[in-house]
Amino acid sequence: MKRSDTFWDSAADKYARKPVGDEAAYAKTLERTREHLSPTTRILEIGCGTGTTALKLAPDVAEITATDISGRMIEIAQGKATDQKIENVTFRKATLDDLSQDDTRYDVVAGFNVLHLIDDPKAAVGSIHALLKPGGLFISKTPCLAEKMPLLRPLIWCMQKVGLAPLVHFIGYVELDDMIRDAGFEIIESGVYPAKTGSRFIVAKHR
Repeated sequence: MKRSDTFWDSAADKYARKPVGDEAAYAKTLERTREHLSPTTRILEIGCGTGTTALKLAPDVAEITATDISGRMIEIAQGKATDQKIENVTFRKATLDDLSQDDTRYDVVAGFNVLHLIDDPKAAVGSIHALLKPGGLFISKTPCLAEKMPLLRPLIWCMQKVGLAPLVHFIGYVELDDMIRDAGFEIIESGVYPAKTGSRFIVAKHR
């Protein structure tokens, strides 16, 4: 298996050209996320990819710091921000460990389709909790592959062996919810969309 940053660097240009797989589910995610934002909100997005979501949410908040482990993803995202003349989004190549060294605390941390790709999801949620202001929100959507697509496990394992897939965790709904609660959050909203992939949307409040 390739190191994750190397894998995503090599996949970035193809990823940028790929259309959204389920437009209705993506629109629902944005709609529910916006319900928890305001013009004074300062967001950190982890795993921002090529910046599409950060740029779509930019008009709804004060500022967004959008991060990814892939330098190439960040380059593409910065180019999109320039083309769209969006100035309140800062794109940065960074890991959660990097971010944990900063003193900045955020109103919202967002992570869409990323927790299942992080080496240690449980530790990551703990780091996210530490990056939030008291009462801040963690807004996430995670494909819970253990619920809907368990038979993909051997296929992904084979693809990893030849460098065609990154690390992928098969997380279930209960495991995900417990992981978030154990890190010090209260889950205040949840949903599953698209249902066919078991992608669980969660809004959790720092306590």
